[in-house]
Amino acid sequence: MSALSPTLGAVVNLNGPGRYLHWSIFEVSEANLVLIAVMVVIFGVALLAPFPHRHRRSTAEAGAEPEFLPATKVALEDQGDPADARMWTARLRRRAVGLLPPGKLLPDRQPAYVSSWVYVFGVASLVTLGIVIVSGFAIALGGVDWWHTTAVGHFFNSLHLWSVELFMAFLVIHLWGKFWMAAWRGRRALTWITGVVAFMASIVECFTGYLSQQNFDSQWISTNGKDAINATGLGSLFNLMNFGQMLLWHVVLIPIALLAIVGAHVLLVRVRGVSHPLPPRPIRGRAARRAAARADAADWRGPMRRYDLAKEASVAGGVALVLVVLLAALLSSPDEPPVTIASWAKVAPADFVATAASELAGTSETATYGPPYNNGTHNRQSLWFSWQTLWGVRKPINAARSFVLSPLATQAATDPKLASELDRYDSAPRATQQAWDQAYLKAVTHLSFASGQPVVPRTNDGPVPGMVATELRLARSGALDADLLAQHPFYGTDFTKPLLFLEDGSYFAQKAQAQHLTGSQWGVMNETGSYPGQPWLWLYTLWYQVPGFSSSANVDLIAIYLTGLATLLLLAVPFLPGIRDIPRLIPIHRLVWRDWHRSQPETAGPEQTASPT
Repeated sequence: MSALSPTLGAVVNLNGPGRYLHWSIFEVSEANLVLIAVMVVIFGVALLAPFPHRHRRSTAEAGAEPEFLPATKVALEDQGDPADARMWTARLRRRAVGLLPPGKLLPDRQPAYVSSWVYVFGVASLVTLGIVIVSGFAIALGGVDWWHTTAVGHFFNSLHLWSVELFMAFLVIHLWGKFWMAAWRGRRALTWITGVVAFMASIVECFTGYLSQQNFDSQWISTNGKDAINATGLGSLFNLMNFGQMLLWHVVLIPIALLAIVGAHVLLVRVRGVSHPLPPRPIRGRAARRAAARADAADWRGPMRRYDLAKEASVAGGVALVLVVLLAALLSSPDEPPVTIASWAKVAPADFVATAASELAGTSETATYGPPYNNGTHNRQSLWFSWQTLWGVRKPINAARSFVLSPLATQAATDPKLASELDRYDSAPRATQQAWDQAYLKAVTHLSFASGQPVVPRTNDGPVPGMVATELRLARSGALDADLLAQHPFYGTDFTKPLLFLEDGSYFAQKAQAQHLTGSQWGVMNETGSYPGQPWLWLYTLWYQVPGFSSSANVDLIAIYLTGLATLLLLAVPFLPGIRDIPRLIPIHRLVWRDWHRSQPETAGPEQTASPT
């Protein structure tokens, strides 16, 4: 449990109960609405605000052939000794320099039509990603508990949170801009695809980050998110409740993949250049469309403008850093303490006792869950066939043994009375054990407490009342938390068993319900209090709100299939007639390139407007 107040250092306290709006089947927090509105406003301002120096051009004016940049000249001249021309290294160098000369890699000129704030969000996404990485390094210096226990650590966690929010906001706005500019034109489909893949990888990176928080929010996300992963059969390989695994994915595996994809995307942008302006008027005729397509794919040979990439990145990084620091200082970050079995047993002992009884009787959610934990059917999802069944039981859990009998057996070594009760229970026939378990499960509905000890009406429940009373005592002392983790090797970070045990009770869900985390709000990962969540996940969470889907036992598979289909459609936008033509039909692009179109001769046709000079 955190010893540090989550409001420490915050000027505005967002940890109080959040406010929510309801529309028909939809529920959304005011914080998420504000975040969405801010993103839309920023995108609108980027479209409408005049761009500084938008009329300034370089010496290469319309009709003039731009000269090679000095860096490019040097690169073309430095081809090595002609005697080495057939060497693999020399061939590779020539290929690399020919494909991406330094003048393209670090340009100081851009086409004259690149004069809109919409173009800035690509660089802004990169610099905020850098802030995310640096703030993550800072947290790593102090360790995973640092930000729970010290003011400095908590501040760096706040920097990390708000840099992530800013990064995702800029990334989404960048994606919006490129869609309305139809940026996949001119053999730039792979550039679009790598951008979308980078966005998807960023979502997975953020998801594993939320799972690594070690607070109540991460507990709830992991226990609920596991159902979707288990439905695909991957739950034993990608276990959301294994904190150590998720942390390593978050700080090692996914960042490497994300940086590689982002690097490939940036190189493709530099190789192919930015897409040419769409014509202000629709193109009529097949020949004109073919001419426009050839022009889009050709190198730009029209007027250029000065472009200081290093300055733009530095200014964008400075502005983003100031915003992140201000947000971290003013709003801090949430840190709702995690629920432990000890706190559960102290606050809601009746719920704990009833849950322990259901584990013994084999009626709890975990006991009847299904793969990858056991052969139950309660949470087995199937559409045409079951991925869970295909993968089978890969992480076996016997609820009665894991949650009750094994912890009691550890304690029995120093408790003769408990040892006698366990010996009586273990030596009884299975039918007798089941009869005792069912009898106690019915009696526990009339549970009361005397001097803190559970009391149930007399019934034929054998040694079960004494066993459960000892289980409650162990839970209150914190020994049960330690025991469920101690079933793993030293330094164990797999919280699967304690979290499944918590999830089987009612207290855990009631606490999440009070925080509006139970899925009725859009955003599969909603934050506690009045902090914004992740509205960029609306496409996935949408399916959980659709009537018919929401009541289906296979809702997780439905959401995964439909989100997967939507993702494939997004990746395939450059190849889908109709969808790829939306930017032409809804000409938002006119706002992006309005200064360029105004500078063109009125007599120019649509092909000429879209073509290099």
